[in-house]
Amino acid sequence: MQKSLKFIGIDISKSTLDICVLDKESSVHYQIKNQTLQIRKFFRVFPKKNTRICFENTGKYGWVLIEILSNLEFKFYQVNALHLKRSMGLVRGKDDVVDALRIAQFISKNHQETPLYQTSDKNIKKIQVLISKRNLLVKQRAQHKTLKKENELLKSLKLPALGKYSNAIISLLNKHIKGIEKMINNIIVQDQELNKKHRIATSVPGVGKIVSWNMLVKTNGYKGISNPRKFACYAGVAPFSQRSGTSINKKARVSHLADKTMKKLLHMAAMRAIQLENDLKKYYIRKVKQGKNKMLVLNAVRNKIIHRIFAMIKNEKLYDFNLHLS
Repeated sequence: MQKSLKFIGIDISKSTLDICVLDKESSVHYQIKNQTLQIRKFFRVFPKKNTRICFENTGKYGWVLIEILSNLEFKFYQVNALHLKRSMGLVRGKDDVVDALRIAQFISKNHQETPLYQTSDKNIKKIQVLISKRNLLVKQRAQHKTLKKENELLKSLKLPALGKYSNAIISLLNKHIKGIEKMINNIIVQDQELNKKHRIATSVPGVGKIVSWNMLVKTNGYKGISNPRKFACYAGVAPFSQRSGTSINKKARVSHLADKTMKKLLHMAAMRAIQLENDLKKYYIRKVKQGKNKMLVLNAVRNKIIHRIFAMIKNEKLYDFNLHLS
């Protein structure tokens, strides 16, 4: 059965798909437009049972492909771009045709260990798009706030209009950000399952709506990632030991290979948690008094927040403020 499998590697770009069909020792390259009709027509000829398709996560450029492959009931894999890059070894240059072949070769070797893609719920998809738009607007607002401060330093040039323009833009961005947040909130409120998970997550000290929304998206509603240890690793919170023979024996450290946005949000949640009256604050104070490094303890708080969110959602209970942390 394994010998008869066809492995298809796809290099995705905005306009085209470079496709490599790997069958035993031979490979054939195709290029089609990244459009619904072209994609559907191309994949209809392949047997679903004996075909494995793989491509890297390219965000919105792969959404049409994912939707069609899901509707056609193919088994396919969406792999992290860094994972693919590291697996290829030392590579010089950039070529879409060669990349498609390398992706096909990667999945032919690793398809048994690589998890199949899990289709996201439509509401999760909507929230993901809205969060992306919100992040862009927040970034633009920060830029204009910086410009506003710079304009105040130019008072001697007598250009008051610059300040008015900045205020008007910031005000408009605030309005749009609130509008997007309202849309996200409405989607969650109208979805009973998402609303329940959101309420449970935000009951944990320090966890606000932004952290909860992002965790819903990153975990695919806590179905794509259901293990807190895996999510801690994904967010760059889980420490890893560094030992080799007798010459290397360093302290455990977190990996830089992580979702930096999620890590930053969890850091803010931990900072908020240790300012409120709860068991996490008591844990932080106790460990710091014992002489522990503050950043290490804060990372432990981030880890505990993750584990508590997953535990509460699994048990379908709100957070218990009477917990005693070790």
